[in-house]
Amino acid sequence: MDASNLQYALDTFFLIFAAVLIILMMPGFSMLEAGLVRTKNVTAVLTGNTLLYAICSFIYLIWGYNLMFGGSGFFLEGVHVEGYSKYAIFFFQMAFVSKTISIMSGGVSERIRILPFMTFAIIMSGFIYPIVGRWTWGGGFLKEMHDLAGSTVIHSVGGWALLAAILVLGPRKGKYAKDGKIKPIPASNIPLVTLGAMLLWIGWFGFNGGSAFNISSINAADLVGKIIVNTNTAGLAGAITATLIVYMQYKKLDLTMILNGALGGLVAITAGADVVGLWEPIIIGAIGAALVVFAIPVFDKLKIDDPVGALSVHLVNGIWGTIAVALFADFSLTSQLKGIAIIGLFTFSISFVVFVAIKKVMGLRSNEEHEYEGLDIEECGVESYPEFVKSKY
Repeated sequence: MDASNLQYALDTFFLIFAAVLIILMMPGFSMLEAGLVRTKNVTAVLTGNTLLYAICSFIYLIWGYNLMFGGSGFFLEGVHVEGYSKYAIFFFQMAFVSKTISIMSGGVSERIRILPFMTFAIIMSGFIYPIVGRWTWGGGFLKEMHDLAGSTVIHSVGGWALLAAILVLGPRKGKYAKDGKIKPIPASNIPLVTLGAMLLWIGWFGFNGGSAFNISSINAADLVGKIIVNTNTAGLAGAITATLIVYMQYKKLDLTMILNGALGGLVAITAGADVVGLWEPIIIGAIGAALVVFAIPVFDKLKIDDPVGALSVHLVNGIWGTIAVALFADFSLTSQLKGIAIIGLFTFSISFVVFVAIKKVMGLRSNEEHEYEGLDIEECGVESYPEFVKSKY
């Protein structure tokens, strides 16, 4: 095998391996959300996550990928690729698409109906996400915004769409009392939450590392290594910072907040892991964790009901991570802010209109009785924990 063929094979394998790590984030999201919702809604959350992967990937295969990267027709037609297999690069990009809406799944849980949500998944994977991707990674008018693996293109897009969904849906019944008090709804399974967060953390190495796209030269391999180290460092700094803050506030070690702090750090470094040194991710991840810890109660005070803290982790830190690129590396702050603003306005506006339309045409939210009983029986006909007495509130 000559050098060019070996390079082609190595880079193709690298993309496929990275894509598999990214797909490992699907059980990560599933377990995280299953642990954070009440037992009566676990099957519905798991079903939603399974269908999200299937539907988003299918739509992206048919036309979403072509729309994003300037192809013609359907099924990868007209998308020109050099240096690695066109099937490998598609598989890698396909691994990303469902993450945009998986970010939303936990935030709308315990009251959204599955089929209307899957209708939005078709719009997200077939139009909203590919259009944003074409503007940025596809060489469009926002290509000057540096966003390695999607602090904005993935995380903020999912966050803006989630904010629109929550505003249309409203909060869970009983979450906010008439006197303004916030009723805590505790996680149902902390081991699952921990497993989910750790799977996401591992998947992030493919998410960010794979976005270097090749590993077959000394410089490329070094860059991949640096990206992965920086990604991990930001997660470490996020977990430690969240631990310190919540302990100073409550004299308790809140594991859910620690894990969300780590995830916040990982989101924040996603835009710039390739362009910063080894100390900057500590600052970026630490600030990301602090933003999570302080943003979660702010959203609650605004009566924006997000059961898993996805807005704080993904939207807030998607914005912060994209700005951090300009603060810690040689990139234009104007270009970064321009991308954040345009993508945010586009995604939120379109998503809000689509959710309002879905609500009017087919209904969006489960009725009050089914929400009280739990969505598992009504939506799926299967309870995750049938031997347990469900909490009815």
